[in-house]
Order: sequence, then C-alpha cells, then structure tokens
Amino acid sequence: MTFTYPKKHKLKSKTSIDLLFSKGKSVSKYPLRLVYAVANEQQMDGEMMKMGVSVSKKYFKHAVDRNYFKRILRETYRLNQHLLREHLQEPYIFMFFYQTKERLTYQEIEQKTIQLFEKWVLELKKQHEKPSV
Repeated sequence: MTFTYPKKHKLKSKTSIDLLFSKGKSVSKYPLRLVYAVANEQQMDGEMMKMGVSVSKKYFKHAVDRNYFKRILRETYRLNQHLLREHLQEPYIFMFFYQTKERLTYQEIEQKTIQLFEKWVLELKKQHEKPSV
C-alpha cells in the first residue's frame, strides 16, 4: 500500500468538479464534508479515484490559514485513502471540505477524517444493497 497523493490523483478538471456539484452526493462528519460522484472513464485517466480539497474563504479570510487547513486535509487523506480505495468497484471523484471557523488540531481532523471515510463506506454498502430503480 502506498501513501502518496501524486498529481494524477488530484481533481482539477472543471467538468468533473461541475459534475460533483450537480449530481454528487454528500456525507458529513462535522466539520468535514465529502462530496462524491461516480466518474466516467474519460475523466479518470485510468485512475480509480480523484480527490480535491477546499477550505472556505467565508471562514478563513487569510490565504495562509486556508492553505494550512488544505495541507492538513491533503495529509489526512493521503494517510487514510486506503479506507476509500479498498471499497471502490468503479471510478469515483471526491471533494473534501473543511466547514467551520474552529481551528481543530491535526489529531482531531485526522480522527474526523477516518470517521468520515468509514461513514462513506457504509453509505456505499447501502447503495449497493438497494436495487436500482
């Protein structure tokens, strides 16, 4: 298992991001939110998963603060991405949000990230159990 977050795993395509916000579903574990959608093969370049991170200017006015929390989100994702990858049967795109003014510690954010990823896995299992209509 590799704990990397190379450029090919980063979500940068405007069409993919638009797809996330139009057809994506969401899972939350305060103060984190994960928006996800099934991607088509053309968007993925052979990858099973692409991830983007975002911190709102509404909560952190200074770019240095937003960048700090984006770095933490990317690091917690990098170390815990195996929780998501183990359960993928089709390619997914994700956007990972930090949604509070509170300045949580790295340990708190990592703990919430793990809980959020586990919650997503449960949602995915529920979706596969239900027959599509």
